[in-house]
Amino acid sequence: MDRNSGGGVHILMPEGIAKHVMMGLTTAAGVLFSGMSIWSYLMYRAFDYNGKRQMSRQIIEGIADHVNLPENGNCLDIGCGSGALAIAIAKRNPKAHVTGIDRWGKEYASFSKPLCESNARAEGVSNVCFLQGDATHLDFPDETFDAVASNYVYHNIPSKDRQAILLETLRTLKKGGTFAIHDIFSSGKYGDMHAFVKKLKDMGYEKVDLIDTTNGKWIRRSEAGWMGLSGSALLTGTK
Repeated sequence: MDRNSGGGVHILMPEGIAKHVMMGLTTAAGVLFSGMSIWSYLMYRAFDYNGKRQMSRQIIEGIADHVNLPENGNCLDIGCGSGALAIAIAKRNPKAHVTGIDRWGKEYASFSKPLCESNARAEGVSNVCFLQGDATHLDFPDETFDAVASNYVYHNIPSKDRQAILLETLRTLKKGGTFAIHDIFSSGKYGDMHAFVKKLKDMGYEKVDLIDTTNGKWIRRSEAGWMGLSGSALLTGTK
């Protein structure tokens, strides 16, 4: 123990113990870094469009399959990221028009409007456009679109009421329009989604369903756990 001139007391750790503590902390940091690196690599392998698992492709194509658009119809993709879902929907509906919106914030710096437009050109898709937008306050009038879609967006938005964000999305949907929204619909993030499904039905929505996508539909149950995707489901229906 060392007492300084100010009256404070300092506990001096023996040099040997201090060395072991520092070694332990360094080892723990190294293990953590290695673990995160392995997790990131496995996630990349699973989601890579050109990889063996191709989870991203299965999810994107699967959501697009649930989007029903009339000829010359309009679809809104919320949180379009790299443009993958908007492009997939546009390719399936060449006589319709798809609008993808995103805030393209610094949290997702690898995504941008120019990237979306470049990806659309690479896929030979011209019936799609991309705009800056905010999912919590959509800059579109009521009943603008024939379909709305989204993939893994709303759970990332800081909010105490994500069901309200869903209603903001559905506000822009025309009567008779369809929706296909894929997200992590856990109770911790969304509250009681079964009650929300009932609410939509009471409001007049039809064919409303919350489809578990971690039962092998697009994601295996074992994958959902370590990937942090437990609760993933597809909310579909008709307004």
